[in-house]
Amino acid sequence: MSKLNTLDDRTEIELQAAAFRVLRAHLQNRVDVQNIDLMTLAGFCRNCLSGWIQDAAKEKGLDISKEEARAYVYGMDYAEWRDKYQTEATEAQKLAFQKADNHK
Repeated sequence: MSKLNTLDDRTEIELQAAAFRVLRAHLQNRVDVQNIDLMTLAGFCRNCLSGWIQDAAKEKGLDISKEEARAYVYGMDYAEWRDKYQTEATEAQKLAFQKADNHK
């Protein structure tokens, strides 16, 4: 049996939080990776992640706006990130996204 299956709740949460921080930093650094590519390949994107943050906050009784959650994930205001880094999806990206059918 894996040690990971026998962790106490606190240690498991700490490991999950550490992994999330690394994922968030990785996504903030990989501005070359477009959300459409993430959706096509993984079935989620930065916007999904920010929505999950917002949902988790709501479960804890915290009122966090969509904009606040996105800024937390993107490391800046979403509009600023979009202006700086988002590119128009190519026809190939659009076709791959449609074929992946992850957007439903």
